Amino acid sequence: MTTSTQIQLAARPAGWPTPADFATVQVEYGDLEPGQVRVANEFISVDPYMRGRMSDARSYAPPYALGATMTGGAIGRVVESTSADLPVGAVVLHQFGWRDVVQEDAARFRAVPELPGVPLSLYLGVLGMTGLTAYVGLTAIAGLKAGDTVFVSGAAGAVGTAAGQIARLLGAGRVIGSAGSDDKVALLTGKYGYDAAFNYKSAPVRRQLHTAAPGGVDVFFDNVGGDHLQAALSVMNDGGRVALCGAIAGYNATEKTPGPYNMANLITRGLTLKGFTVGNYQGHAPEFNRLMTGWFTEGKIAYDETVVDGIEHAVDAFLSMMHGGNTGKMVVRI
Repeated sequence: MTTSTQIQLAARPAGWPTPADFATVQVEYGDLEPGQVRVANEFISVDPYMRGRMSDARSYAPPYALGATMTGGAIGRVVESTSADLPVGAVVLHQFGWRDVVQEDAARFRAVPELPGVPLSLYLGVLGMTGLTAYVGLTAIAGLKAGDTVFVSGAAGAVGTAAGQIARLLGAGRVIGSAGSDDKVALLTGKYGYDAAFNYKSAPVRRQLHTAAPGGVDVFFDNVGGDHLQAALSVMNDGGRVALCGAIAGYNATEKTPGPYNMANLITRGLTLKGFTVGNYQGHAPEFNRLMTGWFTEGKIAYDETVVDGIEHAVDAFLSMMHGGNTGKMVVRI
């Protein structure tokens, strides 16, 4: 028998999640069946979208079931196998996060190469779904063109730090970002190549965005929603495109939040707003992998990770991330 420590959803949060909404349990695994593998996770991902799955409201993914172990991105190593496709020692990506050990059919894991000097956690961040999300939003959704002025909300998070760099590498003329602290603002302009950035907590977003984008904005990559979306609509240039990736400003709201009052700008300026979830755009992964591998190898990609140690602190990591306690990707090291 092998014991796995797992985190389950114990109650559906009302407003901001608390530790009481989660439970830590011990699950026993027996012998492997034919075609199965046992994987010791090395890193698991905690992400904003997981908050939506804690609700039973309709969404693009089914809600987490009460009393069931939560899932999410993870990377680990095969420690026992009855599958010829995944031998012991193979590094695998999968969606069985929120646990330290998982035992499932080999077909539900994807082997990835172990790159010299590259932390495995980057497969959960800029080299993985996070980077792909940024790439898809800028290209397939917003149709980024050379010379465009790009605004990224929540720019110091995992997707935001990737989006700013990818926009620059794809030829954006000016890249602007918002973040929740002065330290994060300095990081955006000093490390991630943003031409301008502002602390959205220090003054109204609309006023600061007008100052940062005197020539208007062509592409808005939105991770926040709320006042950021309203502000962006006020400065979008004619024919501007908005990629709606997230709306974290309202994820923990207990009352309905009003929409932007300036939606008429969509008509008068010919704007396009399109929401997306990256799971529907996996066809872009080969192109992204080719480009990102090249950029990363050439030293053109910077990254930050906020690492929390121990499966027993996974909930702490998630709650910290929801309150903006991360810079770059938040991961739990098992």
